Amino acid sequence: MTDRPIIRLLPKIKPQRIRFGMPWVYADQIVQDRRTKGIAPGTIAELQDANREPLALVAVNPQSKIVARVLDRDMTATINRDWLVARLRHALDLRETLFDAPFYRLIHAEADGLPGVIIDRFGDTAVIQPNAAWADMMFDDLVGALTDVTGVQNIVKNASGRARTLEGLDQESAVVTGKVEGLIEVPMNGATYMADLIGGQKTGLFYDQRPNHAFAARLSKGRDVLDVFSHVGGFSLASLVGGATSALAVDGSADALDLAVKGADASGVAKKFETRKGDAFDVMTALATEGRTFGHVICDPPAFAPAKPALEAGLRAYERVARMGAALVEPGGYLTLCSCSHAADLPKFREASLRGIGKAGRAAQILHTGEAGPDHPTHPTLAESSYLKAIFLRLS
Repeated sequence: MTDRPIIRLLPKIKPQRIRFGMPWVYADQIVQDRRTKGIAPGTIAELQDANREPLALVAVNPQSKIVARVLDRDMTATINRDWLVARLRHALDLRETLFDAPFYRLIHAEADGLPGVIIDRFGDTAVIQPNAAWADMMFDDLVGALTDVTGVQNIVKNASGRARTLEGLDQESAVVTGKVEGLIEVPMNGATYMADLIGGQKTGLFYDQRPNHAFAARLSKGRDVLDVFSHVGGFSLASLVGGATSALAVDGSADALDLAVKGADASGVAKKFETRKGDAFDVMTALATEGRTFGHVICDPPAFAPAKPALEAGLRAYERVARMGAALVEPGGYLTLCSCSHAADLPKFREASLRGIGKAGRAAQILHTGEAGPDHPTHPTLAESSYLKAIFLRLS
């Protein structure tokens, strides 16, 4: 017997999906009676199939489209601080195997067994995004467990973003432990990046592109690089440290470009680094008018297709990026195209990109297809956790 609330799948929903690993249950898949609708967001409940057989312990939020997130399939588990400690230790063991320095994504939500939770580590500082109601409710325990496991001294709660809005959560970010003053230097691929954990985008830096930065740097050696949608200079700084002749970073954010300049200085490549602020499409048009070409053009735009309703428009935008980027690549040069839209899977993104390259009158070889680094593991049954694509091409 348990005092946990019970939610139940509708008879038409096959329980095998949950038994075989699916971590989400949608609102239209469960019995929506008064008791279910009255469960407080973040409550831990027992999920049963239509025959009242237990399936998993879940975190419930009746206000969300994802009404239940699987926490544990052990029905005897107790979801508390000790449970969080075990999950965090399991995640830390992987990261310490992968990396020599404590700069990485420590928790990648469902793929690390903590649904809706993102934790990025920056040395002795960590940023937590509790993007699900249960994590918000257990936030103090999460902070305590994180401190116990990693020894980090400073913890930031980042409450911004679309995911929290969809969960009906507030947008109040804060430093919750220790203090965070100024920028944090982050070493990756031989370069030094500047992370703004308080005023920067999301957690302050994108670790997911790390292996793609490294591959791009190999192609950039001895070449001029154009880094479009550069943010803090992820591709351009890695390329310069790897031997690129020069790099021009283009972004619409003056703050991001300022961080890129500081990173170039810290990396010792400031003399070879330039920035240009403006709309990426306008800047690429201007560069084409100027007759500029580059040995390696890299385009890493924001998510043009963050959800299925935006897919067609997003694919047209990716095609446009590919067409305009290809026009700026010198003969025999390289073009790298990226997408972080989970709604645009790799075949669709690749097709749109190749269509754009063809419309630019260029022929291409696909050299390599990259994805997020191993500190961003993929949940086997959740396509949304495999969101990042990077296509490396050589153009004739």
